[in-house]
This record gives sequence, structure tokens and C-alpha cells, in this order.
Amino acid sequence: MENMEGKVVVVTGATSGIGLAGVERLAAEGARLVLVARDPRRGDATLARLASIKSGLTHTIHYADLTLLSEMKRVASEIFQAEPRIDVLINNAGALFGDRQTTEDGLERTFALNHMSYFVLTHGLRERLLASAPARVINTSSDAHSGKKVDFTDLQYSRGYKGFSAYGRSKLCNILFTRELASRLSGTGVTANCFHPGFVNTRFGDDSGGLMSYGIRIGKTFALTPEQGAETMVYLAWSPEVASVSGAYFYKCRRATPSKEAQNAESARRLWAESARLAGVDENEFPPGLSTAPAA
Repeated sequence: MENMEGKVVVVTGATSGIGLAGVERLAAEGARLVLVARDPRRGDATLARLASIKSGLTHTIHYADLTLLSEMKRVASEIFQAEPRIDVLINNAGALFGDRQTTEDGLERTFALNHMSYFVLTHGLRERLLASAPARVINTSSDAHSGKKVDFTDLQYSRGYKGFSAYGRSKLCNILFTRELASRLSGTGVTANCFHPGFVNTRFGDDSGGLMSYGIRIGKTFALTPEQGAETMVYLAWSPEVASVSGAYFYKCRRATPSKEAQNAESARRLWAESARLAGVDENEFPPGLSTAPAA
């Protein structure tokens, strides 16, 4: 493993589940964590836990509602201004919602949190990542993407909404985003990869509502621990074995093959363009002047 002393790692969704387990491991190896969270109570508790793991590190936290575009942009700007370098960005925040909800931006909430926050935060921190190369972007996806397709005629799932299906689509978006991001980062020294953590016993799905929450709680009796689920996240953050790997999907610290649709380069490019339009940014802005040929 690479030495994480002095490395700066930005992580969303780090106050519980695999995010918390992952940052605890990274802190133990000397990384300084910059967290993005929504709940101050859990955020403060997480900072206290990290401070007790290894002395001499000043971890920080920023609070934001990552379902809102304005909040995504604000927190990206705050981190950009506060951090002169970023070695690793881990987009991990996510949730499953049993009922369809829309944000004040008109986005379906699953799509907003699970995909758009990854796109917007990465875009906002792009200059820091490029200037800090070699650097890494890691996106938490899921095997739930299998069998799903992105419906570009209804990205906000206004027709026939189903919670598990919306979640699976968002996880497909994570892989497609990773693919296109890796392509655009080719030759910069910044890599982008994603992973499936497995079915993990976390807070995930507890607030999805109704029978869905009940079923998820029963299933968790057979699930992995958060520490087991975080292993691939940590591996992608600091293993020299993947220092030059980009655009790949991992499971159990090994390269895996995602669904055929997740390998669709045209869908990846189209999702990028649509995401940029929704975020109000130039689709060719990240990074400027580089090839958009498919990643190897």
C-alpha cells in the first residue's frame, strides 16, 4: 500500500456505513480527511472518532444538502478555497427513496443525490485534482445497476416510479459517469474508478418507507459489515496496483465486468451532456482541451 501520510482525501457520505468505515481506515494510515455531510450531530461524532484514531491530523467537515444543485456547488467552492491540494475524491453519498420526490431544482431526488452530486462536486474540484496529480476519483456504484437502462426521455422518472429501479438507474449513471470522466482525464495523471461494495449492513434504506424499509432490514441480517464493504473503497484510494488504472469497475478489490449497458460509450457521453445541462456548466469544461476518446 502507498503511504497516505500527508494525503488529503475528500469524502461524501462518510458519517455512517462504508463511508465511515473507509475514512477510519484512511485516517489510521495518516490521511487527512475532508468530509461532506448533512447531519451536524453525526458529523461532529465522526470528527471526534477520527481525532481519536491518530493524533496530529486536523480533519475538517463541510455541511450541505447534496440533493440541491446550489448546495453541491457551494460546498465544492468552499472545499476548493480551503484546500490547496486534493489527492483523492470519494463520491460515496447515496440513498434509496421508496416514493418519488423532487427537489426544488425539479430533479428526482435519487438521481440528484446519487448521480448529480457526484458530477457537480467533481466538476467543482477539477482544478484541484488536476493540479494535485497523481490524484484519484472514486465513485460508489452497485451491482443494482444490472438490468437497468438510462431513459433519456424521462431522466427524472416521472412515469411509473419504483424505488429500487430508480436506485439501480442511479448506480448505472455512476458507472457511465466514471467511464466518461476517465476518458476526459486521460493523460492528466488523475484516474477515475468505481466499485460495488456488496450488500452491506448500514443505514441504507432505513428511511425509504413502508414495506421497502422492512424488507431491507430483514435482508441486512445476512449482509456484510461496513468494514468489509469499505475494503474496495480503501483499496482504490491507496493501492499502487491501481495507480494507472482508470475507467474500471471493481468488486472485492478486483476488476469486474459491469452490465453491457454500463459499457455503452454513447450513453456515457449523452449522460455527461445532460448532466452538464442540468448543472448549468459547459460539458467540455472538464478538463479543457483533452480527448474524449473511450477509456481503455
